[in-house]
Amino acid sequence: MKNKPAAKGRVTPVEKLHSRNPHRGRYDFRQLIENSPELAAFVSPNAYGDESIDFTDPLAVRALNRALLVHHYGIKGWDIPAQYLCPPIPGRADYLHHLADLLDQSGAVTRGARVLDIGTGANCIYPLIGHCAYGWQFVGTDIDRCALENAQRILDANPELSGAIELRLQISGQAIFKGIIKPGEMFDLALCNPPFHASPAEAHEGTQRKWKNLGKEAAGKPVLNFGGQGTELWCRGGEAAFVCRMIEESAEFKSSCLWFTSLISKSASLPAVYRALKKVAVQDYRTIEMAQGQKISRFVAWTFHDVAQRQAWRSPLVNMLS
Repeated sequence: MKNKPAAKGRVTPVEKLHSRNPHRGRYDFRQLIENSPELAAFVSPNAYGDESIDFTDPLAVRALNRALLVHHYGIKGWDIPAQYLCPPIPGRADYLHHLADLLDQSGAVTRGARVLDIGTGANCIYPLIGHCAYGWQFVGTDIDRCALENAQRILDANPELSGAIELRLQISGQAIFKGIIKPGEMFDLALCNPPFHASPAEAHEGTQRKWKNLGKEAAGKPVLNFGGQGTELWCRGGEAAFVCRMIEESAEFKSSCLWFTSLISKSASLPAVYRALKKVAVQDYRTIEMAQGQKISRFVAWTFHDVAQRQAWRSPLVNMLS
């Protein structure tokens, strides 16, 4: 799986889902229904005569997610409370596969890495997929106690995940790593899907745009087909402010993590992020683009370790597994 390392600050573009992403092709609804019969109620021919679901229906999207998690990852009993973020699984899986490449390019051991998921949410999607795909060990954090309680219910329904995924409550609304990373604790990766809107009004406008793009006109308040509420969708200053704060705080934990990373939804957020990275004098940073259909997304990764330190990096967990 060795890949040529990217140059510092370089943007790496892609044209489609990662080659290891199992969601690259069309959904095989017949097979998905075999594993999750409840999905059948939401499947019907679309305008082109192909089997599909109504992606504007939150219940249909949740049923599809449950079926994908059972079929591809063996995850049972997945569900989320109404209005919580229901993540599009192909894109979430893509982030993880590109992160595996990042570790590989650094000379780090990919299998069994220890990963910190900032804002794991009620869906717990990154730990679930990351552990199943790569055997990664996760610490998932969130400031929402109810979200973590739901994530724990999912873990309890899958006893084989016991010991692989730990959940921690962030009690401070201003902290990201403080109060979470313990003294002497080490992670190979930190990942984050930050709230990308700057206000509830901006989140509402974004929802209206999505409905128009789907060719739908919402009567009254439009419903988010992928859900999401409060801190899942917005924070003061939006994603740029959140990620800049994350970068600033990461400098205090530079020896605790090999690579810090965060999704960036809006390309307009990148200049502020790059300025923040230069301010804390990172050794390396890069932007990796990801594509799903017509949608382009990206994540920024940064490290305080030079090339030699990256190649020598081995967290205690990886040492134990190797």
